[in-house]
Parts: sequence; C-alpha cells; structure tokens
Amino acid sequence: MIVDVDRFGTFGLDEAFLDAYRDRPVEWGFGPLSWVTYQRTYSRDGERWWQTCRRVIEGMLTILRCHCLAHGLPWEHEHAVQQARQAYDRLWQFKWTPPGRGLWMMGTRFVYERGGAALNNCGFVSTAQLAADYAGPFLWMLRMSMLGVGVGFDTRGRGTVAIRRPRRAAEPFVVEDSREGWVAALERLLRGYTSDQPLPACWDFSRIRPAGAPLASFGGISAGKGPLQEMLETLHRLYDAAEGQKAESPLIVDTMNVVGRCVVAGGIRRSAQIAFGDPDDQAFLDLKQDPRKLREYRWVSNNSILAQAGMDYSEAARRTAVNGEPGFFWLQNARAHGRMKDPPDGADAGAAGSNPCVEQTLWDRELCCLVETYPARHENLEDYLRTLRLAYLYAKTVTLVPTEDSATNLVMSRNRRIGCSMTGIVQAIHRLGCRQFLEWCDQGYQYLRRLDARYSGWIHVPRSIKLTSVKPSGTVSLLAGATPGVHWDHAPTYIRRLRIAPAHPLADMCRRAGYPVEEDHYAPNTLVVSFPVRVRDLGRRKADVPLREKVDLAAQMQRCWSDNQVSCTADFDPRTEGPHLADILKAYEGRLKAISFLPARQHGYPQPPYEEISAQQYEQMVAGLKPLRGGLEHEHELEAQFCEGGPCQLEL
Repeated sequence: MIVDVDRFGTFGLDEAFLDAYRDRPVEWGFGPLSWVTYQRTYSRDGERWWQTCRRVIEGMLTILRCHCLAHGLPWEHEHAVQQARQAYDRLWQFKWTPPGRGLWMMGTRFVYERGGAALNNCGFVSTAQLAADYAGPFLWMLRMSMLGVGVGFDTRGRGTVAIRRPRRAAEPFVVEDSREGWVAALERLLRGYTSDQPLPACWDFSRIRPAGAPLASFGGISAGKGPLQEMLETLHRLYDAAEGQKAESPLIVDTMNVVGRCVVAGGIRRSAQIAFGDPDDQAFLDLKQDPRKLREYRWVSNNSILAQAGMDYSEAARRTAVNGEPGFFWLQNARAHGRMKDPPDGADAGAAGSNPCVEQTLWDRELCCLVETYPARHENLEDYLRTLRLAYLYAKTVTLVPTEDSATNLVMSRNRRIGCSMTGIVQAIHRLGCRQFLEWCDQGYQYLRRLDARYSGWIHVPRSIKLTSVKPSGTVSLLAGATPGVHWDHAPTYIRRLRIAPAHPLADMCRRAGYPVEEDHYAPNTLVVSFPVRVRDLGRRKADVPLREKVDLAAQMQRCWSDNQVSCTADFDPRTEGPHLADILKAYEGRLKAISFLPARQHGYPQPPYEEISAQQYEQMVAGLKPLRGGLEHEHELEAQFCEGGPCQLEL
C-alpha cells in the first residue's frame, strides 16, 4: 500500500462539525449547469457536495498524517482538526477547490493503494529517446490518460526509428480487463512494428466487461471493448502504411491522438493532449489540413510550436489567424524564469515541455497538481491569504504520494512542483481594481514562498521548484460561477456545452428536462448537452475586449503571479486583428511563456464549448425547460433551489 492507512489509520472530521453542512443549500454558481457538471464529473456514488468536501479534506489530512507518522515527524492532532475545518468550510464556499482530479479521486482507496497519479492534473512526455524505447512514451500517455491526466508530448524523436514489417505469432493476445491489460495490448502492437517481437495472431477481447458495467476501483462505467478495438485497428492501418519508412512527426502525433481518442471514448474521465513541434516542420504544421484525419482523431490534440525568440512569426501567425493553430510556447523563457518580474534563475533548466493547457512547465514524465483559488470571493487580502495557505497545503500534500511509474517519481520527488492557480481573475479586477488586484498577486506569491520554506521543512521534502500558475479552470470554475482563468465572460447570453457519456443517467435526465442533447460530432460514444446561460452584471464580454488587452492581462499575470505559466487562449477578430498576430507575438515574446489564439468567428468547429446567442434565443430555450428529475439520488436539491417558478438564470 502506498499510503499505509491500514497501519496508521485515516483522519476524520467529527460528525457534529459536519451536521451544519448536511442540509445547507449549495450556492451553485451557474445553477443547473453547475449541478449537472458536479454530478457528471465529481460526485462519486451519488455523493452530495458536503460529502465530496468531506472526502477531499479527510483524504488530504490522511495523506499528511500517514506521511508524518511513517517518517517520525511531528503530528499535532488538534492543530490538524482546526486546519481541516477551515479547509472544509472554504471549500464548501468555493473560495478554493482542488483540481477536478482531486474532487474525483482524493480520499479514495484507489489513491491509497495505487498511488497519486490520478490526483494530478497534467503531465508531459518527450519522444526524444524513441530510438531507445519506441513504445515507452505512448504507453506512458495511455497509462496517465486513463487516470484522467492531461498529457503534453513533443515530436523530438521524429526520424529516428524505422517501421518494420511485423511477424505474426501463432497465438492470440488475450486482453485483460484492466488498465494494465489495455496498456499491454498497445505495447504488443507498437513493439511488433519496431522490434523483433511478433504481433499476435489476433486480439481476444472476451475478458473485457460489457459497456455500462461499473468500474469498481476507479469509479465510473465501462465503455466495453469498442474503444480499445478501434484504437488497435486504427494503429494497424497507420503502421502498415508506414512500413519501411521512418516515424516522422505525423505518425508520432497520430499515434498519440489515437490513444487519446480511445481514452475519451472509454469512460467518464476526460483527458486532453497537446503536441509540440518544431516551427520549421512543415508536416507538423499541416496536420490539421487533412479533413478526414482531423475528424477521425487529429482533433484530440491542440498543436503548438516550440517558438524561439527572434524567429519570423509570419507564416505560423498566418495559419493561426485562419484556424487558431499553432499555439506558441517559448521553452527558453520557461526554463530560465519563474515570474517574469524576477531575475532569471535557471531553476527549470531540465524542462522539456508543458501540459495541454500550457500553464505548467514540465520535465519529461513529470506530473503536476494544480489547485484553484477564487480571489473575487474574498473580503480582503488577509482573507485571501488564509485560503492560499490551505490551497497550498492541498497541492503540496499531493506531492507526497508516489505514482506507479519510477521515472515519474524520480523527477517529481526532485521538483515538488505545484500550481496554486487563480480563477475569476476578471471578476476580481472588476471588484478590486487592477492595481489592488496585482498587489494581491505579488503579496500572495511572496507569502506562498515563505509558506513553502516552512512546510517543506516540517514534512522533510525539497522546496517546490515552482508554486503558482493560472490555469483555464475548465469545469471546476463552473461550480463556483467564476469566469475561467484570465478570460472574460463570453456574452450576456450564450450556450455552454457539456459532454456526457451516453450511459450516464444525466443524459436522459437532461433530455427529459428539455435541454438539447445530441451526438458529439467528433468523439465517439459521447453526447453533447447545451445549457442556456444569462449573465447579469456582465461588465464587458470578451468580444468587446481588444486582443492586445487580453494578451497583456496574461503577461501581467505571468509577471506578478505565475512562476509556472499562464494559460491564455485569446479570442480575436480574424478580419481586424488577425493580420496583427505576428506583431503581437514579437511584442510579447519576452513577457510570456505561452499563448494560443482562437478566431472569434468562422473558426469552423461545430459544438464549441461556448456559443453566443441572442436574448430572444435564450428566452426560447429556457421557455421549454423543466426541472431536472430522474435516477439520481438528490436531484431534489436542484429542483428546490433553482427550478421553482420558472427557468433558471445565472447571477454573478
């Protein structure tokens, strides 16, 4: 057992403390959208929010307790109880939240027995050593993606391995019904095309449980054999076509994308990918130009270039102005700098890439845990610093749990990297003013540095190589009703889309309530549900904010807060702002570590996460909505709080 709870026991909040929260109404920030997001993504076995908070806080303190007792370090129970109560209350109020992975997995037996990979948001794996171990990076991608980790990768190993004509063995390969079984099948296929190991006579999927069966240990439901079978069949076609050729960047990216498609279709834990290529690799730049392959699997990754300061951005920017890719990542800035306002220290000299949303600098096979804070929900700086202390403690605690991968453990035990992130940043600036908010950023960062020195000494681990970040927030910010990361509200009225597995009871519940439910245009075995949203006290919508102002806010956060990176996908007007992308990249290449762009109109992607609609369209959508009722244990909470007397609206 990795966290020895059988020996040291678990930490528990007392029932009298929890009584105050059991029946308290939850202030879901986006009403039904938030509640469905929570139920789809974070509620285990019909949990209510107070129970999820309990599992998370008790899990965090259990890990800390076991670590201290196992290493003979001081453990003060009464102090821990006070810390736990404060952390619980602030989590309940959405002043901070763990990452989505933490809301789902923290406090589970799976983590105690199988390790901490599932608690981490993101990872990166390099292909630089493909010649020594061709299958290794792809297997790491599959392992981590199946645990819900978003993974970045590069194409550095392109042109170093030749694809062979495979031999066939006489016996079939029986795929075991486990994560390890799926990984073993992928390994057998890849080694069959790149080594002397033969391919099996056929693939035997008979042991894989049927679609809809529960996944007892990790949670969720099985998608059956379909996603794995499709992955293997697609890879056979790709590698048969590449026989006698070197594995160039298209085959590397396609292999990773096919693996990612398998995971997306294989269960409720969504993952993500980003591919980093060289700016002069024409084949890499052209990957999204093939409409058939884009629809089949190349949609899985965002593609970015490893930009160099002083390079000619004109060709890459021209492509970005058309369809939003490539993005840009200045690795030399990430290696040299923490916050951009501080002198370069080279502490991250071993960094090789980043995670899919590009908010974390990462070494090869490094994972990282982020944690979210909501400054706009705080009364003053002192209040916010109290939350920062608890959020930091969560993220640092996750670094104490090793994974099942020895290479990952080696780099993580050295770096102890975490990412204390802010979200709702535009809301905070609107409430505090820009000057005061940036002062909060600077003082908060200095406070975290002091905390890290003290806490790292207490638990006898190295200080974290980097501490802060700004992530895009994803669905976690939906729970609190926060604007995501550094981004502005989308529009006064808009559609927010969520993706749900067809077998999830929420799909039928939403359909019966009148929410549009349709098949995903790209991902198989996936439904898309559309929620109408109205924002009050909008301020400015993102379409009204000039592109340079969006990029400048990211640069300000990179300067004053984030010593990792700032995730920013800046929407722009292709007609008026698209021609200026190259100039903006030149102007900010020394102030940013990463940036991506998305054409605000005519981007060509169906079912985007956000879609602006008119007030009339909004009223038409909500007119036919009914309360969400169905097969979940506690849908009455939603009905009572949001759906009495008519359609739900968003209050900010």
